[in-house]
Amino acid sequence: MPLTNLQVRDVETILHPYTNQATVRETGTLILESGKGIHVTDVDGKSYIEGMSGLWCASLGYGNEELAQTAYEQMKKLSFTHLFGGKSHDPAIELAEKLKEKAPVPISKVFFVCSGSEANDSQVKLIWYMNNALGRPQKKKIVSRIKGYHGVTVASASLTGLPANHIDFDLPIAGILHTSCPHYYRFGKDGETEEEFSSRCAQELEDMILREGPDTVAAFIAEPVMGAGGVIVPPKGYFEKIMAVCTKYDVFMIADEVICGFGRLGEWFGSSALGYKPNSISVAKALTSAYMPVGAVMIPEDMYQATIVESKKVGTFGHGFTYSGHPVGAAVAVKTLEIYERDRIIEKAAAKSPQFQAHLKALGDHPLVGEARGIGLVGAVEVVADRKTKKAFEPKSAVGARVVKHAEEEGLILRAMGDSVGICPPLIIAPEEIDDMFDRLSRALDRTLDWATKEGLVTT
Repeated sequence: MPLTNLQVRDVETILHPYTNQATVRETGTLILESGKGIHVTDVDGKSYIEGMSGLWCASLGYGNEELAQTAYEQMKKLSFTHLFGGKSHDPAIELAEKLKEKAPVPISKVFFVCSGSEANDSQVKLIWYMNNALGRPQKKKIVSRIKGYHGVTVASASLTGLPANHIDFDLPIAGILHTSCPHYYRFGKDGETEEEFSSRCAQELEDMILREGPDTVAAFIAEPVMGAGGVIVPPKGYFEKIMAVCTKYDVFMIADEVICGFGRLGEWFGSSALGYKPNSISVAKALTSAYMPVGAVMIPEDMYQATIVESKKVGTFGHGFTYSGHPVGAAVAVKTLEIYERDRIIEKAAAKSPQFQAHLKALGDHPLVGEARGIGLVGAVEVVADRKTKKAFEPKSAVGARVVKHAEEEGLILRAMGDSVGICPPLIIAPEEIDDMFDRLSRALDRTLDWATKEGLVTT
């Protein structure tokens, strides 16, 4: 089918992130025009359930009039100022106060950024900076996890534990380590319980720290639930055991709450839902329901004190972005947090999660699905060639992408992460819309199974 005029203009002008640049020239792009509630509409007038909240972020859905009005009013009042050189403004101050109030652990200060990538990149710099201030110039290595996702800047992409983010980008940089992935379905041994698997993951982390030298390992970063790695929910006891290792060797713990923060797992922060007590926290995405690009790094007192020590030494704290704490973004974030609290969005999301998870669990019985996993209002189905042996499809078959394509034809937007298909609808989704969404996904799986069977890709 030939590309439309808009699609031709698109592929001739835009370099699309996370897109096969070769095939998109043949297939064209899905061009969206409008959105309301949990639905978006393309330029041909077809409506879709946005089953991924965009990119895990549009938690209040589309077309929220309050957020639009807040941005408009702030643009009229003070369209821009910055936080450099001791300047400030009320929206940034109020947002920082609200974040400190909601934080699951003691937080001293908030540093504003524009994205999760910038937040985690800043985490790396702040860890290095703090240890220099503390007279520990060797304690700089940062441990992430295989399949973890922490962004795409040079430093944050190095933290990310996915091959496509490293191959031919000459990453990861030195000093970034990757320990085991806590995916029990894929990496648990025969006869090994979840608790035993968690103990093994913790032991592998400890072995790495001892091998590298505890005086060289500075921090450990983790998403409460891995997002782009395939919605991987940690096994029982995982974070408790990991925290014990980090405490033993004075390893600073960073929670990447970019996806899990602000209600996705049924609580304000995912680390609270999973018993993870970090030292610092990265947030973005749902902080503004994606209506503005705003992120933040929430740091403890000892990290803040390091900035004072270094400011006396250097003469300034030499880090920041033009749009750090942008007044329009900050105002929208404040309003977003107000809506979460006033309308009990997070409590309502928690109340809907049993229905969501029941639908997800039912898909675990589908002939194409090896594992259906999730928590709160996020989940994934992992499609396999053989359910009994957990045999994966050959990557070139792109079966996960085929599920997503069939879902799109059914009016449902999802995301394939290899052969794991993510589901992460806006938190405002209604119970009947949850039913509708999973009905569409079920039909997409049926269509994919028919195709895979005809192609001889599955073991029946």
